[in-house]
Amino acid sequence: MSDNIFAGKKLLITGGTGSFGNAVLRRFLDSPISEIRIFSRDEKKQDDMRKRYKSEKVQCYLGDVREPQSLLAAVRDVDYIFHAAALKQVPSCEFHPIEAVKTNILGTENVLEAGVRAGVEKIVCLSTDKAVYPINAMGISKAMMEKVVTAKARSVGDSTMICATRYGNVMGSRGSVIPLFLDQIRAGIPMTVTDCDMTRFMMTLEDAVDLVIFAFLEGASGDIFVQKAPAATIQTLVSAMRKLFSVDDYPVKSIGTRHGEKLFETLCSTEEMQVAEDMGDYYRIPSDMRGLNYEKYFDVGRVDAAGQDYTSHNTSRLDVAGMQEMLMKLDFIRLALEGKYAVPYD
Repeated sequence: MSDNIFAGKKLLITGGTGSFGNAVLRRFLDSPISEIRIFSRDEKKQDDMRKRYKSEKVQCYLGDVREPQSLLAAVRDVDYIFHAAALKQVPSCEFHPIEAVKTNILGTENVLEAGVRAGVEKIVCLSTDKAVYPINAMGISKAMMEKVVTAKARSVGDSTMICATRYGNVMGSRGSVIPLFLDQIRAGIPMTVTDCDMTRFMMTLEDAVDLVIFAFLEGASGDIFVQKAPAATIQTLVSAMRKLFSVDDYPVKSIGTRHGEKLFETLCSTEEMQVAEDMGDYYRIPSDMRGLNYEKYFDVGRVDAAGQDYTSHNTSRLDVAGMQEMLMKLDFIRLALEGKYAVPYD
């Protein structure tokens, strides 16, 4: 169904040289889509993508979401935008929070404004579970990004559909722990873990693309979509990696919970779950679109039903076998088991 909707259309992916952009290209290059524009500030990765895919459908635009002017050519005649450009690593955002503000918040406003002005039909913005009850600069900047999405959706109305998705841990993506564990096993050094009881939602890149496409198809302006993802403890992940690579007694070094990390992550807050729509494999969280009448916020309340948030502690939990099965969906893991070295898409 998505192939037909994208037939003859032009799609722009901001931050498109990253893990998500590569996954979208692998999914759609052989579809009837007319053009996929990759917008990023990394010319080396853009050149790598040109050589990797060798397709006239892939058009690269050099620029930065922080610079509104650089977006103008990229959005011209575009039908849809997937906004994935972001600073995503917790430590770098913690050390340089103003940079997270510039990219994740102001950059999102620039993308939305450029898209609306260009008459783009639909924009899907990518967020993270760290935006819910945020305790670090990255999560706070993404929470504010979601507020920018909601505000822009409210002001634009029906002219451009603007919605968002929230991810858990995307396995194998830049900065994730699975490539680190693999590199440590290869190097013969202990796997470093923070807290073995820590849980994280687990999603493959294909799951991430499915979530964005679902939001694209089903979303109304201001919506946020999350996948009902399974979770695993760090201990389960370590045990699965040991079993896959036949190193059952491989040493593990505990380094303790790092600054800005939680014991578990949350995809939907308690307040959001009270209004969320269950759509099978996904939750849809509608936005409060009551307009700019302040009295509606100060004078008109609601009676909240009892509920609880949706976290990596209370979702379905993977056992070691289930974690192994998910790991085997990753190309670089399968290649590693064959003795071949492959760098996950950055």
